[in-house]
Parts: sequence; structure tokens; C-alpha cells
Amino acid sequence: MEYMFGLLKKTSKWLAVVAGAALTFMMFLTVADVVLRAGGRPIMGTYEIVGFLLALVIGFSIPIVSLNKKHIYMDFVDRLSKRNKALMEIFTRILCILLFVLIGYSLFLIGNEFRTSGELSPTVRIPFYPLAYGVGACCFIECLVFIFEIVKSWRDIHA
Repeated sequence: MEYMFGLLKKTSKWLAVVAGAALTFMMFLTVADVVLRAGGRPIMGTYEIVGFLLALVIGFSIPIVSLNKKHIYMDFVDRLSKRNKALMEIFTRILCILLFVLIGYSLFLIGNEFRTSGELSPTVRIPFYPLAYGVGACCFIECLVFIFEIVKSWRDIHA
């Protein structure tokens, strides 16, 4: 079990590195476009590329944010007993798993539609489907994060 959790943490950190690189590239691209646009030579497709990069930043950072508990947290749960707090966390994580399974599955369906139709971005002609598949895979990795949180809460109840 600890091996799987370690693998999940490493995967989430790798995804966070990809998200960070995408954010950095997005920043440099935007600055370069603003500077070149002032000189009358904008970078073609900047808007599309920034949109793709934003999807990478958001989608690929979700697992590490959950692992590090940097998401929004309701503090009324802290007022509950240890057992009730753990039960509430298990219940909310099950709901989150259902949500992210649906989102991931939908993204894979959309990715399949993009792939079969050959849909590309209008200006720079980048295919949409790899992005849909990538963010969908991150949703499934997020489900694994929730499963490990459920196991941890379950252990807290029976400790």
C-alpha cells in the first residue's frame, strides 16, 4: 500500500512539473506576444496556445493540490469528533470520486470525438484530442488520490 501511495505521489509531482512548465511557457509566450504586438509583429496563435496551456496547468495540477491539501476546506468539519470527521471525509471523497470519474470519462469521450473528426485549432492547427485525453487521465489519477484519502480516513476510524 505504501508503495502505491509513493508511486501516486511521484506521478502527481511529475504532473505538477508539467503544469509548472506549461505555466512558465504561457507567461513567456504572453509577454513575448505583447512586446512583439507593440512592434506590429504579434505571434500568431498565441490565444489558442495559451488556452491549451491553461488546460494543462489546471488539469495536471489537480492531483498534487489534493495530495498537499491546498484546496478549499470547510472548517466546520474540524468541530466534529474524530470519528465523525473521518466519516464526513469518506463521504465527501466518495462523492468526489463519482464526480471525477464522470469528468474523466466525458473527457475521454470528447477526446475520441476530436480524434475521429480530426478537429484542429483554427490558427496553429494543433489537435484537441491529446489535451482531452491528458486532462481526463489526470481526473482518473485524482480518483486514486481520493481512494488513498478514504483508506487513510478509514484507518483513522479503526485506530
